[in-house]
Amino acid sequence: MLGVQRSTVSTVLRGLQTSGLIEQYRGGIKVIDRAGLERGACECYRKIRFRFRTLLSGTYAEPER
Repeated sequence: MLGVQRSTVSTVLRGLQTSGLIEQYRGGIKVIDRAGLERGACECYRKIRFRFRTLLSGTYAEPER
């Protein structure tokens, strides 16, 4: 639940796909370049990821690379 219009999501996804970071298809998204997505994310992503690893180390699994 993003709280934005579908057209906004479509525009952002199109940009990510054009940049070669994801592949978009009906009903799904495939991450092609996770490192590229992380580089483009704000510092909040790294902070939240750190907290998950710190607080939930026994239950939080790092995504495959």
